[in-house]
Amino acid sequence: MRKKTAFAILSWLSGSAMLLSTAFAQAPATSCMPPAQTVAPGGAGPAQQGRGPAAQPPPRNPVIAAIPGVVAAGGQWTKVWQAGGNSADGIIPDKDGSVLVAQEDFDKVLKIGENGRASVAVANAKGVGSISMDPQGRLYGAHRTERAGSVKLDQASIVNAITLLAPKRKTIADKWTDGTTLTVRPNDLTADGQGGAYFTAACLYYASPKGVTVAADNLRTNGIIFSPDEKTLYVTNGGALVAFDVTGPGQLTNRRDFATLPAGSNGDGMVVDSEGRLYVSSNPGVQAFDKTGKYLGLIPTPRGVISVTFAGADRKTLYIVGSGANDKKGQPIREGPQQTAATIYKLPVIAQGLKGRAK
Repeated sequence: MRKKTAFAILSWLSGSAMLLSTAFAQAPATSCMPPAQTVAPGGAGPAQQGRGPAAQPPPRNPVIAAIPGVVAAGGQWTKVWQAGGNSADGIIPDKDGSVLVAQEDFDKVLKIGENGRASVAVANAKGVGSISMDPQGRLYGAHRTERAGSVKLDQASIVNAITLLAPKRKTIADKWTDGTTLTVRPNDLTADGQGGAYFTAACLYYASPKGVTVAADNLRTNGIIFSPDEKTLYVTNGGALVAFDVTGPGQLTNRRDFATLPAGSNGDGMVVDSEGRLYVSSNPGVQAFDKTGKYLGLIPTPRGVISVTFAGADRKTLYIVGSGANDKKGQPIREGPQQTAATIYKLPVIAQGLKGRAK
């Protein structure tokens, strides 16, 4: 009798697990919209999406091997800039060849020249954690509610939103299309040139003046980028890349697996070059793929990479945001709610970034 009872319990548990698995696998797009009560500025829980505290292993001494058409052997990374806290993310090139980065902990967009000289490009950009520039040169920001441990006096006024930062300031969307508060914490974004932007926060979303909608679910997204012709949208999905055909603002079709990262790698930020190759930031370095999804190789980096772009006057310099930084004594810098820091490096390459848009 005990054996039969145990077997019945195990069968019930197995069946329940299968039902749960099926329910999640078949969950509709609305499953990407968490309950409103999970959101609390400064609180923890499901609303606190985005990157968690970053481990800071010591800097590495990478040996760069040749990848035809991409990078020559023996190249050297040069440290450009560093700062404590969540001080650099969503790196993109500016028109003069410098780079722009979002500073979530400091509510700014910073402009950093090739010589490492930094200036404030956009001030009072509350909670800005990532940026994008559309083909018209308009700068967009993804804003996030504060993490647990934030000491900002105005943290209650910092909300999840997609905004236009320049040439003029306005909110694109901080609510769902039904008018309720946006309950996901935006991670990375890419502006579409139509007045809207796609952004990631585990699932894939589209923000427009009408509000935020779910563009695709059942994903573990982080990085996001358009193909050079902007007809294809790529997103990371854990250790893989997924592609969609873009048929209109917020309209995606033909979802398909595009590429798989090497074992042990999860994708973070992305950039494309003028030949349609994709570059995916990851802990080992920058993973390169051709426009068909074929893996080309790894560009190893001094630190794990959270964001990547092409910059410089000719767009033939690869810039990365490395996770972590050391002080003058060689000790890890740990500042802000995430107890982290960031370092920006650059590397001359053979490949060339896009010139018609930021990345």
